[in-house]
Amino acid sequence: MASTSSPPVGHAHPNSDRAVVWSPDYLSYRWSADHPMNPTRLELTMNLARSLGLIEGAELVRPAAATDADLLRIHTPAYVAAVKAAGAGPVQGLADARADGDVAPHGLGTEDNPIFPRMHEASAILAGGTLTAAKEIASGRARRAVSIGGGMHHAMSDWASGFCVYNDAAIAISWLLDNGFDRIAYIDVDAHHGDGVQHAFLGDPRVLTVSIHQHPATLWPNTGWSSEVGSGAAEGATINLPVLPGTVDSVWLRGFHAVVPAAMAAFKPQIVISQCGVDSHREDPLADLSLTVDGQRAAFLAMRQLADRYAEGRWLAVGGGGYGLVRVVPRAWTHLIAAALDRDIDPALAVPQSWRDRVSTLAPSVELPETMGDGSEANYLSWDGPGGTPETGVESMDRALVRVDSAIAATRRAAFPLLGLDPEDPRD
Repeated sequence: MASTSSPPVGHAHPNSDRAVVWSPDYLSYRWSADHPMNPTRLELTMNLARSLGLIEGAELVRPAAATDADLLRIHTPAYVAAVKAAGAGPVQGLADARADGDVAPHGLGTEDNPIFPRMHEASAILAGGTLTAAKEIASGRARRAVSIGGGMHHAMSDWASGFCVYNDAAIAISWLLDNGFDRIAYIDVDAHHGDGVQHAFLGDPRVLTVSIHQHPATLWPNTGWSSEVGSGAAEGATINLPVLPGTVDSVWLRGFHAVVPAAMAAFKPQIVISQCGVDSHREDPLADLSLTVDGQRAAFLAMRQLADRYAEGRWLAVGGGGYGLVRVVPRAWTHLIAAALDRDIDPALAVPQSWRDRVSTLAPSVELPETMGDGSEANYLSWDGPGGTPETGVESMDRALVRVDSAIAATRRAAFPLLGLDPEDPRD
């Protein structure tokens, strides 16, 4: 049943100032038939949210595609032209370059980023969705907005990377910087480092980027070390917390709460943007973390709370990675939509039979989840300073806590003094 602290599922807030940005055109972002980033995950999420009555009465905002001017905030003219050409037909010289063993131009046509028809149009609508969410918040029409189609955080200015063509979050941040915002906090909880957004604002002190991800020694893109803290006037405005493979809810949440709230308090953002990739789940085929849907939900609620505390509630949430297409992503991002709408769902709530029946015809070999959570309590022990690692009596857990505390210490010692914080003091 729904949480008693929020309206029941299916009942809208009066004068709601929450927006769900959605377009069926998001489903056109499909690399290939067997590519791990399959837009079916988005369709199943929206179907599950509707089956729960979650978005009944909520404002659904249909986005426009990002224009060339929008894309050029982050991407180079040559890159945008190459994406357009790729989607309309083979990139000039691409076949010859690949035959000679050269790197594919602009990263287009690789195994990760194969060319597909109308690539530009499909990518521009995802970018337009996040930009629309930003404009809804900036205008005051919405206090919170969510677009699960966004989160393409690996795209570089002139390079497709990691299944990402246009960097929607970076484009939205750039627009916000030109439209009244000068303190923007970006929090990335994807299993992979948020390298593209970090790179875009590495020297801009107006943007705080925080990424919690699987350790770069163990996972692509092999960046996001604790020592990466920004450059020039923006030193301290980049924070990275790498965690080891196998990290479970309680250990991950310990790390999150030891780093992120203090950084938010010091930075005092006017808006919080969250990249909510869910490839951190224990069933995800492309990463090695061990979170549950319950732990991911706890992360979403924590970021919402930080936006409420430090940014007057302004919270823009986007999707990202997540390749458990049926069992994981739909439940996790339904919780994300619920968090944005203030209609929190109890993880013990049964998954609607109508959704299970529909999905069983699409994926008859998949054992479908019965509840909206995985049965984890998603509790954690608070970090209380160097040397304060608790002993649980479970050897594997004690090792994990020692290791995450080492990562916490490294991250805090690298970045916190630059924010005017004491890295050794758990009150900071």
